[in-house]
Amino acid sequence: IKIYSLHVDCKVTSRFAHTVITSKIVNRANESREATFEVELPKTAFITNFSMSIDGKVYLGIIKEKASAQKEYDTAVSHGQSAGLVKITGRKLEQFHVSVSIAAASKVTFELMYEELLKRQLGKFELLIKVRPKQLVKHFQIDVHIFEPQGIRFLETDSTFMTNELTQALTKVQNETKAHILFKPSVDQQKVNPDRDETLLNGDFVVRYDVKRGATAGDLQIINGYFVHYFAPREMPVFPKNVIFVIDRSGSMAGRKIEQTRGALLKVLQDLRPEDHFSVITFNSRVAEWKSSLLQATAENVASAAGFVQTLSASGGTDINQALLTAVSELDKAENLPDRSVSMIILLTDGQPTSGERSVEVIQENIQKAVNGKYALFCLGFGFDVSYKFLEKMALSNGGIARRIYENADAALQLQGFYQEVATPILMKIEMQYPENAIEGLTKNNFKLFFEGSEIVVSGKISNELDILPVEIKAQAHGSDLTLKEEANVEEKEKVFHNQSYIFGNFIERLWAYLTIQQLLEKSISAQEEDQKTLEAQALALSLQYSFVTPLTSMVVTKPAGQQQTELANKPTEAG
Repeated sequence: IKIYSLHVDCKVTSRFAHTVITSKIVNRANESREATFEVELPKTAFITNFSMSIDGKVYLGIIKEKASAQKEYDTAVSHGQSAGLVKITGRKLEQFHVSVSIAAASKVTFELMYEELLKRQLGKFELLIKVRPKQLVKHFQIDVHIFEPQGIRFLETDSTFMTNELTQALTKVQNETKAHILFKPSVDQQKVNPDRDETLLNGDFVVRYDVKRGATAGDLQIINGYFVHYFAPREMPVFPKNVIFVIDRSGSMAGRKIEQTRGALLKVLQDLRPEDHFSVITFNSRVAEWKSSLLQATAENVASAAGFVQTLSASGGTDINQALLTAVSELDKAENLPDRSVSMIILLTDGQPTSGERSVEVIQENIQKAVNGKYALFCLGFGFDVSYKFLEKMALSNGGIARRIYENADAALQLQGFYQEVATPILMKIEMQYPENAIEGLTKNNFKLFFEGSEIVVSGKISNELDILPVEIKAQAHGSDLTLKEEANVEEKEKVFHNQSYIFGNFIERLWAYLTIQQLLEKSISAQEEDQKTLEAQALALSLQYSFVTPLTSMVVTKPAGQQQTELANKPTEAG
């Protein structure tokens, strides 16, 4: 079984990435064999299309509602269930894997298509392509086309498998608004050494870039009646933070986990700004406070807290409820905090609540009542024994986010990386306002906090024949309240894309659908049961309309007669 051609074609238009992976395989044996298509794609992407064409006959994947696809599948496969075609394979990726039996001398072409909105983190967008053909490929090619009307500020490629030989196969052509990256290694360049048929191509191929930002009120782009508005202010004064670190020191944290946590915390304490206030709480079945109140991050206080952190050792149970209530009460009682400041709680835990209050529903309720919208709660789940669902719901209900920290050698770096993302709040209470009677289907347009290095994205449908789309942004900055205004000329904005030949014309509409689905699903996590059903129904309708494989849909893949006929591709989620 030989892969004779493998092409990854990725077009990024204004952060929206559309990727097609095409693999062509021939069976050179004189009997039928299994041909396998195995690729990894980002967890943040939605699969939109899959097809196999075998000797001229095309088998298409069909996207259906998950429950009905499952029912259909169960009927077709009465002898137990296969694992499905997609599974999570790491912190950023999931794997799509399908095999089909093909006759001697036959050929098969597999094609998978997926889309995602690239998210700005720490000042850059990252496009990740996983490369692992497992054999030498005669025609191997990665094409990345980027078009950013705002202009490309910088662009870099990075890869975990590059050698001097392979760099010769990489070309980068770039102008003000466009870039084309081509990676096309010959068979000889792919070899680990000239005498053996082993491939070097195994790892990540990454493109990172950022765009130029001129307009203060962000950048508006419009095509076919849909708009997207990007807002990422720069060089603004940073709000002082009041941050409480709540750290699990129960028995399951013993060993490497507690060491990595200590290491990361010591680094993070060093990164606090002098005007920040902070405190450290550790917990097992008992809650221990470094100090009973928040203190300013002076060199002296940071050194004292570092001493407290260094004595951290792990044993006992897990009282998450009491630990978080203690943190909230420290913030409630705090005096002398700067007037305009941002208060947050960062929880790190690796397990289920085993002491004190054990019901996750009761804990969620207690914390939400106590926080009462005043502070942001970030929940970091260390490893796979945590109930990620519980942490995610708690964070989203309290203005924060949840993240899984993987138990790897770099766990300390993952913790520091997360802290860096939330270390520099520069705006609070951001409201993105548009003319009410002229916009439909507006995505989320008010945000509690904006952190330096990230980006706010709002999208919607322009409902009537507007010539001018006015926008107004209101927010609190550290020094003052801001009001920013901008007007976009609809017709002129539309022109920007019309003469770009390789762009798929409805990309802002698809971006809008992608963003809306993501937000509906996120909202449903912390919603009440009846609201949950409504939100999921809306997300399902959009997933089907725009053919996205989301947690609510499945792709049914049918194979040629005589083989296990049907298989399902589902979207795995972090919460499992």
